[in-house]
Amino acid sequence: MRGVAVLRQLTEAGGTLSPSALERATGLARSTVDRITATLARMGYVRPDGRDVVLAPRLMELGNAYLAALRLPALLDARADALADELDESVSLAVGDQDGIRFIHQATRRRAMSLSFRIGDLLPAERTAPGPLFASEWTDADWRLWHARRTADPEDRGFTAVPPRVPPTDGPWDATEATDMTDAIGGTGGIGGIGGIGGISATDAIGADFERRAASAREDGWSLDDQLIEPGLVAVSVPVRHPDTGRIACVASVVSHTSRHSADDLRTTLLPRLRRTVAAMEADLRAAPPLSVTSPPSNLATWTAASKQELGREFVESLARGLTVLTAFGEDRAALTSAQVAKATGLSRATARRALITYEHLGLVRQEDDRTFTLTPRVLALGFPPLSRTSLPRMALPHLEELASHVQESTSLAVLTPSGEEIQYTARATTGRIMSVDITVGTRLPAHATALGRVLLSDTPPVRQTHPESAEHGYALVDEELEAGLRSLAVPIHDRAGRVVAAAGVAMHTARHTREQCLEHLLPALRRTATAIEADLHVATHFTHVPLT
Repeated sequence: MRGVAVLRQLTEAGGTLSPSALERATGLARSTVDRITATLARMGYVRPDGRDVVLAPRLMELGNAYLAALRLPALLDARADALADELDESVSLAVGDQDGIRFIHQATRRRAMSLSFRIGDLLPAERTAPGPLFASEWTDADWRLWHARRTADPEDRGFTAVPPRVPPTDGPWDATEATDMTDAIGGTGGIGGIGGIGGISATDAIGADFERRAASAREDGWSLDDQLIEPGLVAVSVPVRHPDTGRIACVASVVSHTSRHSADDLRTTLLPRLRRTVAAMEADLRAAPPLSVTSPPSNLATWTAASKQELGREFVESLARGLTVLTAFGEDRAALTSAQVAKATGLSRATARRALITYEHLGLVRQEDDRTFTLTPRVLALGFPPLSRTSLPRMALPHLEELASHVQESTSLAVLTPSGEEIQYTARATTGRIMSVDITVGTRLPAHATALGRVLLSDTPPVRQTHPESAEHGYALVDEELEAGLRSLAVPIHDRAGRVVAAAGVAMHTARHTREQCLEHLLPALRRTATAIEADLHVATHFTHVPLT
């Protein structure tokens, strides 16, 4: 539980906090924070950056486990992306998370005035277009929880993805408006039962308005957000219903701003097209083949004993084992028994069950019946929002810095420009040598004259390849072709599909390493770095888009 608290605080802070800030935010002792962050670093979930602790891309495997088990992003994201291209507007998919909504897919548009919601962001239901649709299926208990949260947090300070709500004014709300709103929802009850109207407060008015919107959403089958999150932002939403139960599986939304569309425009112009896309999404869900339950991967946690042996008390084995439990779930393992989780992780059944019960208490796991457990959308709160907007250069830089420190030479990352004739440097790490290779990020050089370029060209059609041997050997070594005295070595970076999308390299003066020494000493270290970058890239791009520059 303390480890989860640390991850949540790092997530809410945008991915970076100092140990002392974590100590203050969590209320944990500094020694406990240090042990937890050391354990998370060992798992690859965080990394030290100077005096700070920073979330690492590998942590996204927890959110990936939930999204894979959910299946909805894999089945519906192509439809959402196509609609975004058709309308030239942002399109999102969201699921309900208790009294909020959480995004599971975002198809955004690149504009100066852009929308910054990320996969995993949690928003208060009453300030969104999807919220009333989910609320139309709430039980009385759900409404009571919502009212309790509104009373405890009227300014929405607990939702870090949205601006705080303007505090309600003191004194009773306007009685005429209260009467009109109460009439609109049908007396004094509504869906969730707001009592009396004499001197209704501003907080109660928000509740009454949300109940009215939920009632309308139930009747109309769609919902609007007219600048409830912040001025200028508008959205229209339609539910995607589960083919077996008829209940809302997720909600699809088109999001814009008032300089492009008013809320009425969204309703009259874009809503029909959104409805057509949702109908196609529901057809896709009906046609999706059932998954056969396969054996989960075994012994995911066997390394914990060795880590405990190496790090001693600085390694919190219970935390490592517990987080490993979450990774036992996946696309064909949406619901697992404690015995199946134990088999997947190499833990005892009792240990696996204790972890599941703890996560149920934290809202990360839901018990579906007496035997099976499933992940909840709250798993996305463990680092996914800030990490879902990372780029390849940012992801690669720590690995390049580690390599530069190890080999004491400058390291870099580059991509091929659209013309295919040049490379562009996107990340660099240098050393403290008096004489070093000095090339800044953004620099472009002829591709054919650099090791980085030859590696990148090796994955292009043969007519554009200048040195096919780079493809055969998996590296390129270039001597003094760009500049006298400059020797460079590079290897490819592959995406999940195996395509070369970037190259990592080491550059040096020819006097410091012979060609043979480059291949014998530098190439293995460079390949290990490339493998580490690829591992991060593959985890991050499972359900998100990672920019290459």
